[in-house]
Amino acid sequence: MSTKKDKFTLKDKKYMSLALNLASARQGLTGDNPSVGCLIVKDDKIISIGQTGHNGRPHAENNAINNSFEKLDGCKMYVTLEPCIHYGKTPPCTNSIIKSGISELVYSMDDIDKRVRGKSFKILSSKKIKVKRGLLKNKAKYIYDSYIKNRLSRLPYVTAKIAVSKNKLIYSQGSKRITNKSSDKITHFLRYKNDSIMISSKTLNIDNPRLNCRLKNFDKFSPKRIILDKSLKINLESYIFKSAKKGNTVLFYNKSNNKKIKILKKKGVTLIKSKLNSEGLLDLKIILKKLFILGTRNLLVEGGDKITKNLIKNKMIDKFYLFQSSKVLQKSKINQGFTSLGILKKKYRKKFKISSKLAKDNISIYKK
Repeated sequence: MSTKKDKFTLKDKKYMSLALNLASARQGLTGDNPSVGCLIVKDDKIISIGQTGHNGRPHAENNAINNSFEKLDGCKMYVTLEPCIHYGKTPPCTNSIIKSGISELVYSMDDIDKRVRGKSFKILSSKKIKVKRGLLKNKAKYIYDSYIKNRLSRLPYVTAKIAVSKNKLIYSQGSKRITNKSSDKITHFLRYKNDSIMISSKTLNIDNPRLNCRLKNFDKFSPKRIILDKSLKINLESYIFKSAKKGNTVLFYNKSNNKKIKILKKKGVTLIKSKLNSEGLLDLKIILKKLFILGTRNLLVEGGDKITKNLIKNKMIDKFYLFQSSKVLQKSKINQGFTSLGILKKKYRKKFKISSKLAKDNISIYKK
């Protein structure tokens, strides 16, 4: 039995847990910057909180400091990620912390950004500020999994979802829903949390989806639409093209069709000619790299079995949501089996999995 004394109190853990909840709530809305949660405590009372602003600014620490109506001399700050030390569009957070009079700082995880990692600890300690780090670090790593992937691989964090019947069939005729309203709300929540959403031209032509976020008051957070269409077979009258505007719709293709290209450009669609892989499909590795360059940090894939299988096979999915309805479908040319399920279970056999009931639906979440 270990006799090592925990350097963090129960109150420390409670406050950091709240800060991590603040960070989690803003995920997907902070652009290149990580979503950070921060709170300031005085005499065991929370006197101010802060979160990273929209598209990454202002930073959470500055928001918490500026939101306070009290002097911060002798206060304790809890922040989910190591404070920044570099000058960018805003001054370093360490400067604000030093000037504020805060006497103690607790943060959860070292920043993986090489400009920052471990340096703020030294800077703040040299200014007689007591610094502790590592509190609830594993929970922080889970929250920052997309940020970590973005920084280390220069690729988007990829989340995929698919809905199947009780007998594991995919409904393939139009946009008829087989899952219930609870599952549908999670789908729209995922759209809210991701800055881009990707489908194939086949899904587009069959379902004619809107691909927007339809949660009340969150429509403005609808993701950028990404379409994969190797041979430009898309229906030009699809809803997506009627609502296209500059920057919100990107189409990757390989075989040119000058007439369609001209029409799509007039509609405001960004067209990118892309290479094929050895199987004759659009090369998703190249596409993911390009999407990252274009600013996509969190990508949601709502394609059918073919695109999902390709992504799973090549280990490109980081998190997978499998919605299973209580409805039973008859197998036919229209309703096909989810052939990726076996590959998914094999690739993620020893990985993270959560199952939860949503009314009569079931959701399983697999994580790489």
